[in-house]
Amino acid sequence: MKKLYFLCTGNSCRSQIAEGFGQKYLADRYEVRSAGVETHGLNPDAVTVMAEVGIDISSYTSKRIDLDYFNAADLIITLCGDARDKCPMIPAGHEHRHWDLPDPARQSLDVFRQVRDDIEQYILALQKEETT
Repeated sequence: MKKLYFLCTGNSCRSQIAEGFGQKYLADRYEVRSAGVETHGLNPDAVTVMAEVGIDISSYTSKRIDLDYFNAADLIITLCGDARDKCPMIPAGHEHRHWDLPDPARQSLDVFRQVRDDIEQYILALQKEETT
């Protein structure tokens, strides 16, 4: 099975949301994980907005990049400029995509919802690519 790694700054919001949607839509094709260049803890608002769409990420934890998994990942997706700029060099032959999403931390739930919905659309597009 291929490996997919979502990376963000603190692995508290965007990458956790992406992992939740990745588990829902891509788990038949990918082992899905997320991490950050730092750990900031799981943001409770990320848990809230994902629960609104029926996905429970309440047991997720904030993790730093695991270099073994990173180096084995078939697809690495950075979700913010900070992660793109600070993550280790993408290994040769590994696909990298960058989804530049605003940081919803310390924003309103409406901003969280918009970021959540944007991430879901990106993942649905990725799912469609994988099936064609």
